Amino acid sequence: MRIPFTDYELTARRIPGGMRPPTGGSGGWYPVVRESFPGAWQQNVEVTSSDVLNYWAVFACTTLIAEDIGKLSLRLVEEDDDGIWQPTTSPAFSPVLRRPNRYQTICKFVEQWISSKLVHGNTYVLKQRDQRGVVTALYVLDPTRVLPLVTPEGDVYYRLGAYDLAGITQVNLTENPVVPASEIIHDLMVPLYHPLIGVSPIYACGSAALQGLKIQDNSTQFFANYSRPGGILTVPGAINPDEAERLKTDFESKYAGSNFGRLLLLTYNMKYDATTVNAVDAQLIEQLKWTAEPICGCFHVPSFLIDSTKTPPYANSEPALQQYYSQCLQTHIVNFETALEDGLDLPDPYGIELDIDDLIWMDTATRTKAAHESIAAGALSPDEARAKYFGLGPVDGGDTPYLQQQYFSLAALAERDQAQPFATPAPALPATPTSVTSDQLKRWDVRRAMRAKALDAGVLHAA
Repeated sequence: MRIPFTDYELTARRIPGGMRPPTGGSGGWYPVVRESFPGAWQQNVEVTSSDVLNYWAVFACTTLIAEDIGKLSLRLVEEDDDGIWQPTTSPAFSPVLRRPNRYQTICKFVEQWISSKLVHGNTYVLKQRDQRGVVTALYVLDPTRVLPLVTPEGDVYYRLGAYDLAGITQVNLTENPVVPASEIIHDLMVPLYHPLIGVSPIYACGSAALQGLKIQDNSTQFFANYSRPGGILTVPGAINPDEAERLKTDFESKYAGSNFGRLLLLTYNMKYDATTVNAVDAQLIEQLKWTAEPICGCFHVPSFLIDSTKTPPYANSEPALQQYYSQCLQTHIVNFETALEDGLDLPDPYGIELDIDDLIWMDTATRTKAAHESIAAGALSPDEARAKYFGLGPVDGGDTPYLQQQYFSLAALAERDQAQPFATPAPALPATPTSVTSDQLKRWDVRRAMRAKALDAGVLHAA
């Protein structure tokens, strides 16, 4: 079998015992009973991703996470001699990171990767290789058409359903192409049941989403009737069931729904009493907010990020985004980077990195303070601080970190301490008499003679 879009062919051989889905059954992991709430299976209540995605909280959490990760810059990095990861380029690996396939940008590719993982619990990416064996394109597959298979020896394969965008055609109705794990990148959510099976957050919050949808449907029907509930039509005397049904049908067709407000004519002493809804039962907004809370909890999204009526518990946005990153996005980002590095077979010292600075963008005052303190502490050079906090280019003389002159290294201070600079100084030695030359004696004699003459003449006075 030829792998789609590659120059490689796989030689098929029958494996003793065959290949089995991860659960050991004949239908993979899908037939395993996983209820969204106790008794759902007996009540024939099925929670599907296509249904719950209609609920605003599930849609908001899914799109928020996928779009936030999709907007981060994806770059190839290389570890230098100091152990620091620096952005770099490579003719073998950079092209696929800029354009993963012929129909998607890198942003939409990442969004589809994360969305598939959140909604279905698994992301399957098919690789396309050139004659060198280098990956030149990546295709996110439909997770409902991919089935992991495990051999008795523990080797992993994937059975692929038809997917035209990736060039996968179904051989026949009973046999689909099977590729080894080396040709598939498998990124999965938390594997609660099996190492090859990720479980979507929808599994835990599906019942809350269905409840929210039911509330919205009931509210739609309620407001479609001009926000008026039903009523009771009272007829004096006895009436047979057929006549009662006829009166009910006739009344609803003439005066309910869009006919509300028309002139009501009652005969035979009939009386209409409208039922009322109490204030507690009518608090639909509060009930909808309650259903959103467990959904946000399952996706690990702070609720104030999808609900504008809630105020974040911080004075500025940076701590809120830090919390959102550490509790929700970080695990998806790390798993994405690791899976892509392994899938591209990157040799040392290359790696993949998503730039989280695109997510955490501080306000002007905070950015200015952070840039000033990082420069003053010698942690960053002016050029590095300009690029990191303001997106500005380098300037002359800004490529070197600076510190004030009075700062000393620990080594210099230790050397000073060893010299005992604060010890009591030793007493000064007496001056050693020096020899006097004949020229000095002559000059002294001349000076004494001149001083004597000045005293005699009264020019100087004796001290």
